[in-house]
Amino acid sequence: MKKINIGLLGLGNIGTGVYEIIQTNGPKINLSAEKELHIKKILVNNLNKERKVSVSPEVLTTSIDELLKDQEIDIIVELLGGIHPAYEYMKEALISKKHVVTANKAVIATHGRELMKIAIDNNVALRYEASVGGGIPIINTLSKPLSINQFEELMGIVNGTTNYILTQMTDFGLEYDEVLKTAQEKGFAEADPSSDVEGEDAAYKLSILISTAFGLEVSPDNIPREGITKITKDDIEYASQFGYKIKLLATAKKTGNHLEFHVHPTLIPDSHPLASVSNEFNALFLKGNAVDDLMLYGKGAGPLPTGSAVIGDIVEISKIIGTNFDPTISFPENIDQLQLSGEGTSKYYIHFRVEDKPGALGFISTAFGNNGISIETVMQRSRGEKYVPVIYILHNCKREQLNKTFEEITKDETVKEIRSILRVEEF
Repeated sequence: MKKINIGLLGLGNIGTGVYEIIQTNGPKINLSAEKELHIKKILVNNLNKERKVSVSPEVLTTSIDELLKDQEIDIIVELLGGIHPAYEYMKEALISKKHVVTANKAVIATHGRELMKIAIDNNVALRYEASVGGGIPIINTLSKPLSINQFEELMGIVNGTTNYILTQMTDFGLEYDEVLKTAQEKGFAEADPSSDVEGEDAAYKLSILISTAFGLEVSPDNIPREGITKITKDDIEYASQFGYKIKLLATAKKTGNHLEFHVHPTLIPDSHPLASVSNEFNALFLKGNAVDDLMLYGKGAGPLPTGSAVIGDIVEISKIIGTNFDPTISFPENIDQLQLSGEGTSKYYIHFRVEDKPGALGFISTAFGNNGISIETVMQRSRGEKYVPVIYILHNCKREQLNKTFEEITKDETVKEIRSILRVEEF
């Protein structure tokens, strides 16, 4: 059986998961790959660090050249995270005619097309299944079994940290800061959680999904996004009274010949399948013109689920090595000639704090009407305080209309603040 030598960049959580799975499931993996997989070298920062797995000292190195310049290494598996130096290492590996597997959503979202072109030019593979959805086979499902579909919409919970926080707030009536602290203690959130809770991580993943499903290149920086830091337990309670749950959704939707896309906390009906996705689980809801509605669901993070996706890519490449099959893949073309339109229109949930006196609600409602925005529902919750919560659910409008209305409304002294602005999805 032919041996496939692997160079592993990084032995953190995911790298450890990959190493552990190969050691535990080696015979089954080799049978599936039709080759013998062998981790020849592992790049680490510290040779003497205590690790969760036992690795022979001669396998570890702090020199990237020992991997990139080794002619016997067939596949580089990049699990360092971050854009630099991961991007430079992947680029050099592809130019050196080594296949590359990565779980790095930041690099694929920002440099994926460039790296794909380099891979094609050098007749090697670039695979990144683990970059979106951890162990859920999202990329392969979109690009292979479902590739004959013209996708109309994709909507997903693609960040486990934020979904865990929102689930705990919903189930136990806790405030954001309380849950974040617990999530950090349990390892569900980083010490600096900003990339997750501000929606950056989800924007990276949405960028990759848009390329894979629609053939369009959208920089993560150009994706309208908002995180969950302003959501309160009151918002979750009020949403529940209207029959909704709040989830951080990454969304791309065709409207005519335009593609709307954004990452926002969103009210979704309790009856929708995404509403039941809890804690660190991820899910992607798809609508294709052939397959109709479909949802992919599973653990979106963690060493073993993500490691499973990484090894799946390694196995695919290993099967091709030594055959006449073309190992390269590319992002699909934008065959529908879709135009990018960003956030688009939506229903909205607006949470005001308003002085409890006659005429205040009438003033706000008139301001919405003057700007062409119609009101679906309004609810006031008075508890005897000077400023009370007033909740509006609005019919479809553009965010620009809202912003113009808010400029007018906030000039009035009866409106203390706009506490929350959340999108509302109907199905």
